[in-house]
Amino acid sequence: MTRHTTLRLVFWAALAAFLAWDWSSSKPVDLRLEPPLIAAGSGQAAAGGHCSMPD
Repeated sequence: MTRHTTLRLVFWAALAAFLAWDWSSSKPVDLRLEPPLIAAGSGQAAAGGHCSMPD
């Protein structure tokens, strides 16, 4: 095996291990608590940030 192939296999093994760890350690997503996609870009002004304050 060449060095390039070895590095490629190490990369994919590390990525697969990271994804397996992330999948096993994170809480499942409750889709009922997520906002509906239709609400994205609803046009409501941001509040509370310094960039939303008038000059």
